[in-house]
Amino acid sequence: MLSRYEIEETASMLGEANLDVRTITMGISLLDCADGRMEAFCRKAYDKITKYAERLVRAGEDISRRYGVPIVNTRISVTPIAIAAAGCETAAFADAAFALDKAAEAVGVNFIGGYSALVQKGVTEADRALMASLPQALAQTRRVCACVCAASTRSGINMDAVAALGHIVKDMAYLSREEDSVACAKFVVFCNAAEDNPFMAGAFHGVGEGDAVINVGVSGPGVVKRALEQVKGCDFETLCETVKRTAFKITRVGQLVAREASARLGVPFGIIDLSLAPTPAVGDSVAEILCEMGLEMPGAPGSTAAVAILNDSVKKGGVMASSYVGGLSGAFIPVSEDTAMNAAAQAGALTLEKLEAMTAVCSVGIDMVAIPGDTPASTISGIIADEMAIGMFNNKTTAARVIPVYGKAAGHTATFGGLLGSAYVMPVSACSCERFIARGGRIPAPIHSFRN
Repeated sequence: MLSRYEIEETASMLGEANLDVRTITMGISLLDCADGRMEAFCRKAYDKITKYAERLVRAGEDISRRYGVPIVNTRISVTPIAIAAAGCETAAFADAAFALDKAAEAVGVNFIGGYSALVQKGVTEADRALMASLPQALAQTRRVCACVCAASTRSGINMDAVAALGHIVKDMAYLSREEDSVACAKFVVFCNAAEDNPFMAGAFHGVGEGDAVINVGVSGPGVVKRALEQVKGCDFETLCETVKRTAFKITRVGQLVAREASARLGVPFGIIDLSLAPTPAVGDSVAEILCEMGLEMPGAPGSTAAVAILNDSVKKGGVMASSYVGGLSGAFIPVSEDTAMNAAAQAGALTLEKLEAMTAVCSVGIDMVAIPGDTPASTISGIIADEMAIGMFNNKTTAARVIPVYGKAAGHTATFGGLLGSAYVMPVSACSCERFIARGGRIPAPIHSFRN
């Protein structure tokens, strides 16, 4: 039985501290849609997605009304298309992205993820075809998101793929240049990609998953900030305990929504991803949590320690609230999606180098960072390689989602809209890594990866 205090506290979190369920994401396997003809594969994939997800949006709306919990997005993730469509002719891979976009529009979801490839150890012909089609696919669709896993702790870093992706990102930026290169905002490169992540742009339905599953991503940076306001000046033990207790409460809300969605849709419940994911809305900022912890701005000395504390405490609190915590789970630090983080970049407090250090202890990595449009492809590959190395050696998920904004230089502003927000274009080192990237091949896995 809930006490009156607990009910009032939850109502306060929802009404005054921006607690929301960021996404209900339905994962759908497309392995049984395999066909030698791309046209047939696209038809099967469209039919299966629209069949399974036809009631997804309505279920989210009904749950939101019943419990008073804002549900920001409904999304779909599918089997990586480079796997599901591996038997199709490679010249027509972008057609699969168009089919996914059409299916997402038909059922009314915000995004669909899984136009993806897993190339951490090697590249198939289907992988090559999918990566080559990424610029066209993401520039000519509205809802499709994509990722490439280019590294893992067990396999090392596929530097041939990393080198190619620098050029691919540049091509995405050019093809969507009229919209501040927004296609790049729908693409991320992973190390140790999670197969049950409900957050875009990196969501896909792993091959070890069942036919369909419901994964829920909760978020509540405003709730955590408000809780920390009550322990201002207290020691770190008190701070950590406060974040843990708050993460527990946030996760319980997500668990309720996930179980309800699973029951309504007749699809098994998968995991809760309890990541603190900011939005451009005032009061919904991870950066403001860091300031409440005692930093003048993100990027100040102590920022990496502060993010480490936050990330660890969120995970500890969440795993006590649900037996099925998964995805990424921790703290996101996307620059464009967090107004206060973007302001720190604009003020010069948060540099790309300091951001990279913070990614060693956060949930993802270099995320939603706008850089000058004339940044060389090799430099973009170098940024990706650095993030892959951090993830590989620390046995954690890391990612790079950088946006070389065509026609804009450091100090300009790029606007992406919606949850993607606006970004100050951050300067990038002028020192070249071209010869390093050109070596190619694979960086071997670290010695501590051998655990059998």
